[in-house]
Amino acid sequence: MTFAELIGYLGQHCKNDIMDGDAAETLSKAQNKTHKNALSGQVIADMFAKSGLSDIDAEINRAVAINSIGPIRLFFMKDDAPVEGFRLVEDIVHKIDGAFNEEALRLKAKG
Repeated sequence: MTFAELIGYLGQHCKNDIMDGDAAETLSKAQNKTHKNALSGQVIADMFAKSGLSDIDAEINRAVAINSIGPIRLFFMKDDAPVEGFRLVEDIVHKIDGAFNEEALRLKAKG
């Protein structure tokens, strides 16, 4: 799955609105800190940067996607962190799992 595909899936399935335009525009705004939802933008920018990707159409796997947002996830697990942030990040983590589960099922059905 490409990073663009993953972002598109998250945009369709997350409880919060994480998209700010198409996938490329959403990533650009996230990186430039102009995303309409600062926290969603931070998660997207972190995921891209910490995955070591250089292109939105580069392949990303589940483990890399989840690990890349580990630091922000740990931050929101602190007792004094805003609960809204925790809920957003946890929703994204669950939706990342869903994206890769659906991809695995789709590939299995083809194969």
